[in-house]
Amino acid sequence: MSSRAPIAVLGGGSFGTVVANMVAEKGIEARLWVRNSEAADAINQTRENARYVPGYRLLRGVKATSDLETALSGAAMIFVAIPSSAFRSVIHQAKPFIQADQPLISTTKGIEASTFSLMSQILEEELPGHAIGVLSGPNLAKEIAKRELTATVVASRDAALRRAVQDLLQAPYFRVYAAEDTYGVELAGTLKNIYAIAAGMAASMGVGENTRAFLITRSLAEMSRLADSMGANPMTFLGLAGVGDLIVTCTSALSRNYRVGYALGEGKSLDQVVAQLGEVAEGVNTLKLVHEHSQQSEVYMPIVRGLYSVVFEGAPVVEVVSEFMASVQSSDVEFTLPHETAGC
Repeated sequence: MSSRAPIAVLGGGSFGTVVANMVAEKGIEARLWVRNSEAADAINQTRENARYVPGYRLLRGVKATSDLETALSGAAMIFVAIPSSAFRSVIHQAKPFIQADQPLISTTKGIEASTFSLMSQILEEELPGHAIGVLSGPNLAKEIAKRELTATVVASRDAALRRAVQDLLQAPYFRVYAAEDTYGVELAGTLKNIYAIAAGMAASMGVGENTRAFLITRSLAEMSRLADSMGANPMTFLGLAGVGDLIVTCTSALSRNYRVGYALGEGKSLDQVVAQLGEVAEGVNTLKLVHEHSQQSEVYMPIVRGLYSVVFEGAPVVEVVSEFMASVQSSDVEFTLPHETAGC
Protein backbone atom coordinates (compact mmCIF):
# COMPACT_ATOMS: atom_id res chain seq x y z
CA MET A 1 0.00 0.00 0.00
CA SER A 2 1.24 3.47 -0.82
CA SER A 3 2.41 5.47 2.18
CA ARG A 4 1.16 8.72 0.65
CA ALA A 5 -2.12 7.56 -0.89
CA PRO A 6 -5.31 9.03 0.58
CA ILE A 7 -7.02 7.42 3.56
CA ALA A 8 -10.81 7.01 3.70
CA VAL A 9 -12.79 7.41 6.90
CA LEU A 10 -16.43 6.35 6.70
CA GLY A 11 -18.40 8.12 9.39
CA GLY A 12 -18.31 11.76 10.45
CA GLY A 13 -18.95 11.29 14.16
CA SER A 14 -16.49 12.42 16.82
CA PHE A 15 -14.01 9.55 16.54
CA GLY A 16 -14.08 9.38 12.74
CA THR A 17 -13.44 13.11 12.59
CA VAL A 18 -10.50 12.88 14.97
CA VAL A 19 -8.94 9.96 13.06
CA ALA A 20 -9.25 11.90 9.80
CA ASN A 21 -7.51 14.91 11.29
CA MET A 22 -4.71 12.76 12.74
CA VAL A 23 -4.12 11.36 9.26
CA ALA A 24 -4.05 14.89 7.82
CA GLU A 25 -1.43 15.84 10.44
CA LYS A 26 0.90 13.39 8.69
CA GLY A 27 0.45 15.30 5.43
CA ILE A 28 -1.82 12.61 3.97
CA GLU A 29 -5.21 13.40 2.49
CA ALA A 30 -8.07 12.10 4.64
CA ARG A 31 -11.42 11.70 2.92
CA LEU A 32 -14.16 11.91 5.52
CA TRP A 33 -17.46 10.42 4.33
CA VAL A 34 -20.61 11.86 5.92
CA ARG A 35 -24.23 11.09 5.11
CA ASN A 36 -25.40 14.33 3.53
CA SER A 37 -23.88 16.96 1.30
CA GLU A 38 -24.90 19.84 3.57
CA ALA A 39 -22.83 18.42 6.43
CA ALA A 40 -19.88 17.82 4.09
CA ASP A 41 -20.06 21.37 2.73
CA ALA A 42 -20.21 22.84 6.25
CA ILE A 43 -17.14 20.87 7.35
CA ASN A 44 -15.16 21.89 4.26
CA GLN A 45 -16.11 25.54 4.55
CA THR A 46 -15.74 26.04 8.32
CA ARG A 47 -12.95 23.48 8.93
CA GLU A 48 -14.96 22.21 11.89
CA ASN A 49 -17.39 19.40 12.64
CA ALA A 50 -19.58 21.60 14.80
CA ARG A 51 -22.07 18.87 15.67
CA TYR A 52 -19.68 16.25 17.03
CA VAL A 53 -16.37 17.99 17.85
CA PRO A 54 -17.11 21.71 18.20
CA GLY A 55 -14.05 23.94 18.42
CA TYR A 56 -11.70 21.29 16.94
CA ARG A 57 -9.87 22.85 14.00
CA LEU A 58 -9.65 20.52 10.98
CA LEU A 59 -6.64 20.69 8.69
CA ARG A 60 -7.01 21.34 4.97
CA GLY A 61 -6.03 17.76 4.32
CA VAL A 62 -9.41 16.62 5.65
CA LYS A 63 -11.78 16.49 2.67
CA ALA A 64 -15.40 15.82 3.62
CA THR A 65 -17.70 14.25 1.05
CA SER A 66 -21.11 12.59 0.92
CA ASP A 67 -20.13 10.51 -2.12
CA LEU A 68 -18.83 7.03 -1.30
CA GLU A 69 -17.03 6.55 -4.60
CA THR A 70 -15.13 9.79 -4.13
CA ALA A 71 -14.18 8.82 -0.59
CA LEU A 72 -12.99 5.32 -1.45
CA SER A 73 -11.35 5.67 -4.86
CA GLY A 74 -7.61 4.99 -4.56
CA ALA A 75 -7.63 4.96 -0.75
CA ALA A 76 -4.75 3.04 0.81
CA MET A 77 -6.80 2.16 3.88
CA ILE A 78 -10.44 2.45 4.99
CA PHE A 79 -11.47 3.23 8.55
CA VAL A 80 -15.12 2.46 9.29
CA ALA A 81 -16.61 4.53 12.11
CA ILE A 82 -20.31 3.89 11.51
CA PRO A 83 -22.80 3.16 14.35
CA SER A 84 -23.50 -0.56 14.63
CA SER A 85 -27.15 -0.16 13.63
CA ALA A 86 -26.14 1.18 10.19
CA PHE A 87 -22.78 -0.55 9.78
CA ARG A 88 -23.81 -3.35 7.40
CA SER A 89 -26.03 -1.13 5.25
CA VAL A 90 -23.21 1.37 4.69
CA ILE A 91 -20.79 -1.44 3.80
CA HIS A 92 -23.38 -2.73 1.31
CA GLN A 93 -23.50 0.71 -0.31
CA ALA A 94 -19.71 0.96 -0.33
CA LYS A 95 -18.94 -2.54 -1.70
CA PRO A 96 -19.04 -1.59 -5.40
CA PHE A 97 -16.28 0.99 -4.79
CA ILE A 98 -13.99 -1.08 -2.53
CA GLN A 99 -11.02 -2.71 -4.26
CA ALA A 100 -9.58 -6.10 -3.29
CA ASP A 101 -6.32 -4.61 -2.01
CA GLN A 102 -7.94 -2.06 0.31
CA PRO A 103 -7.73 -3.09 3.99
CA LEU A 104 -10.50 -2.08 6.40
CA ILE A 105 -10.27 -1.13 10.07
CA SER A 106 -13.40 -0.89 12.21
CA THR A 107 -13.52 1.60 15.08
CA THR A 108 -17.14 0.81 15.98
CA LYS A 109 -17.89 -0.69 19.40
CA GLY A 110 -21.19 -2.48 19.05
CA ILE A 111 -23.11 -5.63 18.13
CA GLU A 112 -25.48 -6.13 15.20
CA ALA A 113 -28.93 -6.82 16.64
CA SER A 114 -30.19 -9.35 14.10
CA THR A 115 -27.07 -11.57 14.05
CA PHE A 116 -25.12 -10.84 17.28
CA SER A 117 -22.15 -10.15 14.99
CA LEU A 118 -19.28 -7.83 15.78
CA MET A 119 -18.30 -5.30 13.13
CA SER A 120 -15.18 -7.18 12.04
CA GLN A 121 -17.34 -10.25 11.44
CA ILE A 122 -19.65 -8.17 9.23
CA LEU A 123 -16.63 -6.97 7.25
CA GLU A 124 -15.40 -10.54 6.84
CA GLU A 125 -18.83 -11.67 5.63
CA GLU A 126 -19.36 -8.79 3.22
CA LEU A 127 -15.78 -8.45 1.97
CA PRO A 128 -14.12 -11.88 2.12
CA GLY A 129 -10.42 -11.92 1.39
CA HIS A 130 -9.77 -8.38 2.60
CA ALA A 131 -7.31 -7.60 5.37
CA ILE A 132 -9.47 -6.69 8.36
CA GLY A 133 -8.56 -4.99 11.63
CA VAL A 134 -10.11 -3.19 14.58
CA LEU A 135 -9.02 -0.15 16.56
CA SER A 136 -10.08 0.02 20.20
CA GLY A 137 -8.96 1.30 23.58
CA PRO A 138 -9.48 4.10 26.12
CA ASN A 139 -9.96 6.66 23.35
CA LEU A 140 -12.31 9.49 24.26
CA ALA A 141 -12.39 11.53 21.06
CA LYS A 142 -12.62 14.91 22.76
CA GLU A 143 -9.45 14.22 24.74
CA ILE A 144 -7.58 13.09 21.64
CA ALA A 145 -8.72 16.31 19.97
CA LYS A 146 -7.02 18.19 22.83
CA ARG A 147 -3.86 16.10 22.27
CA GLU A 148 -4.11 14.47 25.67
CA LEU A 149 -1.69 11.53 25.88
CA THR A 150 -3.61 8.51 24.62
CA ALA A 151 -2.94 4.88 23.70
CA THR A 152 -4.94 2.48 21.55
CA VAL A 153 -4.77 -1.07 20.22
CA VAL A 154 -4.91 -2.16 16.58
CA ALA A 155 -5.81 -5.83 16.33
CA SER A 156 -5.59 -7.92 13.18
CA ARG A 157 -4.39 -11.32 12.04
CA ASP A 158 -2.59 -9.45 9.26
CA ALA A 159 0.82 -8.32 10.54
CA ALA A 160 1.33 -5.89 7.65
CA LEU A 161 -1.94 -4.16 8.42
CA ARG A 162 -1.04 -3.84 12.10
CA ARG A 163 2.26 -2.19 11.20
CA ALA A 164 0.61 0.10 8.63
CA VAL A 165 -1.93 1.39 11.17
CA GLN A 166 0.79 1.90 13.76
CA ASP A 167 2.90 3.90 11.31
CA LEU A 168 -0.09 5.94 10.15
CA LEU A 169 -1.53 6.96 13.53
CA GLN A 170 1.55 7.03 15.79
CA ALA A 171 2.02 10.56 17.11
CA PRO A 172 3.72 12.28 20.08
CA TYR A 173 0.36 12.23 21.88
CA PHE A 174 -1.06 8.98 20.43
CA ARG A 175 0.61 5.59 20.90
CA VAL A 176 -0.59 2.53 18.98
CA TYR A 177 -0.07 -0.97 20.38
CA ALA A 178 -0.65 -4.16 18.37
CA ALA A 179 -2.54 -7.39 19.04
CA GLU A 180 -3.63 -10.47 17.10
CA ASP A 181 -6.84 -11.23 19.05
CA THR A 182 -9.18 -9.19 16.87
CA TYR A 183 -12.29 -10.75 18.34
CA GLY A 184 -11.19 -10.24 21.95
CA VAL A 185 -10.14 -6.62 21.44
CA GLU A 186 -13.40 -5.80 19.67
CA LEU A 187 -15.56 -7.65 22.18
CA ALA A 188 -13.85 -5.85 25.07
CA GLY A 189 -14.53 -2.46 23.53
CA THR A 190 -18.15 -3.41 22.94
CA LEU A 191 -18.97 -4.90 26.33
CA LYS A 192 -17.50 -2.10 28.42
CA ASN A 193 -20.29 0.21 27.20
CA ILE A 194 -22.77 -1.80 29.28
CA TYR A 195 -20.80 -1.37 32.48
CA ALA A 196 -20.29 2.34 31.86
CA ILE A 197 -24.07 2.68 32.23
CA ALA A 198 -23.90 0.86 35.56
CA ALA A 199 -20.98 3.06 36.68
CA GLY A 200 -22.81 6.25 35.76
CA MET A 201 -25.86 5.08 37.65
CA ALA A 202 -23.72 4.32 40.70
CA ALA A 203 -22.04 7.74 40.51
CA SER A 204 -25.40 9.51 40.49
CA MET A 205 -26.24 7.68 43.72
CA GLY A 206 -23.08 9.01 45.39
CA VAL A 207 -21.44 5.65 46.06
CA GLY A 208 -18.00 5.42 47.67
CA GLU A 209 -14.67 4.58 46.06
CA ASN A 210 -14.80 1.03 47.44
CA THR A 211 -18.05 0.50 45.59
CA ARG A 212 -16.68 1.93 42.34
CA ALA A 213 -13.66 -0.37 42.48
CA PHE A 214 -15.90 -3.34 43.30
CA LEU A 215 -18.20 -2.59 40.37
CA ILE A 216 -15.42 -2.08 37.81
CA THR A 217 -13.55 -5.21 38.86
CA ARG A 218 -16.59 -7.47 38.78
CA SER A 219 -17.56 -5.92 35.45
CA LEU A 220 -14.19 -7.01 34.09
CA ALA A 221 -14.87 -10.53 35.42
CA GLU A 222 -18.19 -10.67 33.58
CA MET A 223 -16.67 -9.38 30.36
CA SER A 224 -13.92 -12.00 30.51
CA ARG A 225 -16.42 -14.76 31.29
CA LEU A 226 -18.50 -14.00 28.23
CA ALA A 227 -15.40 -13.62 26.07
CA ASP A 228 -14.14 -17.02 27.15
CA SER A 229 -17.50 -18.61 26.31
CA MET A 230 -17.35 -17.08 22.82
CA GLY A 231 -13.82 -18.21 22.02
CA ALA A 232 -11.91 -14.98 22.71
CA ASN A 233 -8.81 -14.93 24.90
CA PRO A 234 -9.75 -13.57 28.36
CA MET A 235 -6.15 -12.37 28.80
CA THR A 236 -6.84 -9.75 26.12
CA PHE A 237 -9.13 -8.06 28.66
CA LEU A 238 -6.13 -7.20 30.84
CA GLY A 239 -4.88 -4.77 28.18
CA LEU A 240 -5.86 -1.33 26.92
CA ALA A 241 -8.93 -2.54 25.01
CA GLY A 242 -10.25 -4.29 28.14
CA VAL A 243 -9.40 -2.88 31.55
CA GLY A 244 -8.05 0.36 30.04
CA ASP A 245 -11.20 1.19 28.13
CA LEU A 246 -13.38 -0.05 30.99
CA ILE A 247 -11.74 2.31 33.48
CA VAL A 248 -12.00 5.43 31.33
CA THR A 249 -15.57 4.72 30.25
CA CYS A 250 -16.70 3.95 33.80
CA THR A 251 -15.18 7.09 35.30
CA SER A 252 -15.58 9.86 32.72
CA ALA A 253 -18.55 12.11 32.11
CA LEU A 254 -17.28 12.42 28.52
CA SER A 255 -18.59 8.88 27.94
CA ARG A 256 -22.09 8.90 26.47
CA ASN A 257 -22.87 5.58 28.14
CA TYR A 258 -21.76 6.91 31.53
CA ARG A 259 -24.06 9.92 31.05
CA VAL A 260 -26.96 7.59 30.23
CA GLY A 261 -26.41 5.71 33.48
CA TYR A 262 -26.06 8.92 35.47
CA ALA A 263 -29.35 10.26 34.13
CA LEU A 264 -31.11 6.95 34.79
CA GLY A 265 -29.78 7.03 38.36
CA GLU A 266 -31.33 10.47 38.76
CA GLY A 267 -34.71 8.92 38.02
CA LYS A 268 -35.10 9.83 34.35
CA SER A 269 -36.72 7.33 32.00
CA LEU A 270 -34.83 5.88 29.06
CA ASP A 271 -36.98 7.93 26.68
CA GLN A 272 -36.08 11.10 28.57
CA VAL A 273 -32.39 10.20 28.46
CA VAL A 274 -32.49 9.61 24.71
CA ALA A 275 -34.26 12.94 24.19
CA GLN A 276 -31.61 14.66 26.33
CA LEU A 277 -28.63 13.13 24.51
CA GLY A 278 -30.17 13.25 21.04
CA GLU A 279 -29.32 9.62 20.29
CA VAL A 280 -29.18 6.19 21.91
CA ALA A 281 -25.77 5.25 23.31
CA GLU A 282 -24.34 1.98 21.97
CA GLY A 283 -24.38 0.51 25.46
CA VAL A 284 -28.19 0.55 25.66
CA ASN A 285 -28.57 -1.64 22.59
CA THR A 286 -25.62 -3.80 23.62
CA LEU A 287 -27.15 -4.38 27.05
CA LYS A 288 -30.32 -5.75 25.52
CA LEU A 289 -28.46 -8.05 23.14
CA VAL A 290 -25.93 -9.33 25.67
CA HIS A 291 -28.62 -10.00 28.27
CA GLU A 292 -30.54 -12.12 25.77
CA HIS A 293 -27.38 -13.93 24.65
CA SER A 294 -26.21 -14.65 28.20
CA GLN A 295 -29.62 -16.10 29.06
CA GLN A 296 -29.58 -18.36 26.01
CA SER A 297 -25.95 -19.38 26.50
CA GLU A 298 -26.25 -19.74 30.29
CA VAL A 299 -23.33 -17.42 30.96
CA TYR A 300 -23.52 -16.04 34.50
CA MET A 301 -23.69 -12.22 34.21
CA PRO A 302 -25.47 -10.82 37.30
CA ILE A 303 -24.53 -7.17 36.63
CA VAL A 304 -25.96 -7.39 33.11
CA ARG A 305 -29.07 -9.09 34.43
CA GLY A 306 -29.57 -6.50 37.16
CA LEU A 307 -28.91 -3.53 34.89
CA TYR A 308 -31.32 -4.90 32.31
CA SER A 309 -34.07 -5.15 34.93
CA VAL A 310 -33.47 -1.51 35.94
CA VAL A 311 -33.23 -0.03 32.43
CA PHE A 312 -35.90 -2.05 30.62
CA GLU A 313 -38.17 -3.38 33.37
CA GLY A 314 -38.20 -0.48 35.81
CA ALA A 315 -36.86 -2.48 38.75
CA PRO A 316 -35.78 -0.41 41.80
CA VAL A 317 -32.00 -0.06 41.93
CA VAL A 318 -31.87 -0.80 45.66
CA GLU A 319 -33.61 -4.15 45.21
CA VAL A 320 -31.30 -5.14 42.35
CA VAL A 321 -28.19 -4.26 44.38
CA SER A 322 -29.48 -6.20 47.39
CA GLU A 323 -30.10 -9.26 45.22
CA PHE A 324 -26.60 -9.01 43.76
CA MET A 325 -24.94 -8.71 47.18
CA ALA A 326 -26.85 -11.76 48.41
CA SER A 327 -25.81 -13.94 45.46
CA VAL A 328 -23.38 -16.85 45.77
CA GLN A 329 -19.83 -15.81 46.67
CA SER A 330 -17.04 -17.64 44.95
CA SER A 331 -13.69 -17.04 43.27
CA ASP A 332 -12.05 -13.71 42.56
CA VAL A 333 -10.06 -14.44 39.39
CA GLU A 334 -12.00 -17.43 38.16
CA PHE A 335 -9.57 -18.45 35.43
CA THR A 336 -7.12 -19.44 38.19
CA LEU A 337 -9.62 -21.98 39.57
CA PRO A 338 -11.61 -24.86 38.05
CA HIS A 339 -14.68 -23.59 36.17
CA GLU A 340 -17.14 -25.34 38.47
CA THR A 341 -16.00 -23.21 41.43
CA ALA A 342 -16.39 -19.90 39.63
CA GLY A 343 -19.11 -17.33 40.21
CA CYS A 344 -19.60 -13.66 40.86
